[in-house]
Amino acid sequence: MFELASFGILTGFISGFFGVGGGMILIPMLLVSGFVMKEAIAISIMQMVFSSIYGSFLNTRKAKNILKDGLIIGIGGFVGGLQSGFIVSNVSNLTLQYLFIAILIFSIIKIFIAPAENKGETQEKSKLTLFVIGFITGIIAMSIGVGGAVLLTPILVGFLNYDLKAATALGLFFVIFSSVAGFTSLSLNGHMLFTEGAIVGLASLVGVYFGIKVKNMVHSNSYKKYILLLNTIILIVMLYKTL
Repeated sequence: MFELASFGILTGFISGFFGVGGGMILIPMLLVSGFVMKEAIAISIMQMVFSSIYGSFLNTRKAKNILKDGLIIGIGGFVGGLQSGFIVSNVSNLTLQYLFIAILIFSIIKIFIAPAENKGETQEKSKLTLFVIGFITGIIAMSIGVGGAVLLTPILVGFLNYDLKAATALGLFFVIFSSVAGFTSLSLNGHMLFTEGAIVGLASLVGVYFGIKVKNMVHSNSYKKYILLLNTIILIVMLYKTL
């Protein structure tokens, strides 16, 4: 229990600071601790429900200008996330781990190329485009136990010209929709670990609070470097665990 609570606090800080659901840091820790991939996914998704709702509440004032797009993307993510229970039931643990690695590589490349601050106008996109982005992100993310921000953030920064910090705030807001859908789908398919997920989720609230506090004090260029560093470390851990 103490180990899971410690994981929750650390994951919550990462979630608040980087605007992610926390799965990309929590899942490797759970795998190293002896959980199998599908168990780690279940715990991760339940933790995201806690951290994303609380983190988005704390981000509200700074995220008001992007919540309109976030709502459309979030609805798409919710619909996509509902498909995750079927995918987890029919795809092997190893395949899910390889998919996770591919998502991390994509994220690192896009964030490395994109500027930390956008000096131009945000690219206007149709509601259908935003919904489809959310839908596809939701399917992939909930099937590998991450909230979707690790995939959504590079899309927002690299293709829709969002500032990095604004994109991470929207990403955490998106996680509310995708994680609730994933939690519902995995629960109905008998994959959810309620006790372990609740312990990690409640502990993560402490970390989320301090993560957002620190994020608001960091310069955008330094923030970009921290995100790249985090993703690279996680990629190394996943490659070590998988290969």
